[in-house]
Amino acid sequence: MRWISPLVLTLALPLLAGCGAISSLSAAGEELDAYTLSPARSASTAAAGRRHLVVETPSAPGALATDRILIKPLPYQAQYLPGSRWSEPAPALVQTLLVASFQNLGGFGLVGRTGAGLMPDYTLMTELQEFQAEPVANGDGPVTVKIGMLMTIIRESDRRIIASRRFAATEVVASDTVPDIVAGFDRVLQRLLGEAVLWTGQQAG
Repeated sequence: MRWISPLVLTLALPLLAGCGAISSLSAAGEELDAYTLSPARSASTAAAGRRHLVVETPSAPGALATDRILIKPLPYQAQYLPGSRWSEPAPALVQTLLVASFQNLGGFGLVGRTGAGLMPDYTLMTELQEFQAEPVANGDGPVTVKIGMLMTIIRESDRRIIASRRFAATEVVASDTVPDIVAGFDRVLQRLLGEAVLWTGQQAG
């Protein structure tokens, strides 16, 4: 497999066979297929309560602050999945899914985003640390999806940090095709979102 250079934002790239897989490279200006992910859901919903929560847009390092799907063949190397992108930049996508997960699972009277005019009881701050796929060393075969987020809850009455926790999970997907990689992201993120909603409700309770 031939990999593109680190932090790929080049103006021209060769197009190889196997379109839709990591092993192919996208041409400059090529239209990218957009993918989104799912919020956490449950058969049962917690009581709404009276607390109001604001979910801030997560912070993220430069390689993650984009709508491109990050691939890291090496710890110090950042590339992007050819021919594909997220429906919005990764931090905004995670914020959207966090808000939807809180709304789906309950526990708060009202959940919104920063700037929505909500006077919250609590604010949830998130640092998106990992949101990537990592191929095996030789770049052929299974791929590991890795997501890591540091979450901090602020009590607005005194702006005090009441809890902070890192949520992280990985999953090995069977192939390097785009559908398999995106499905892996979806499963991992849904697990973490469910854990984050439950933890936030317990800490804010």
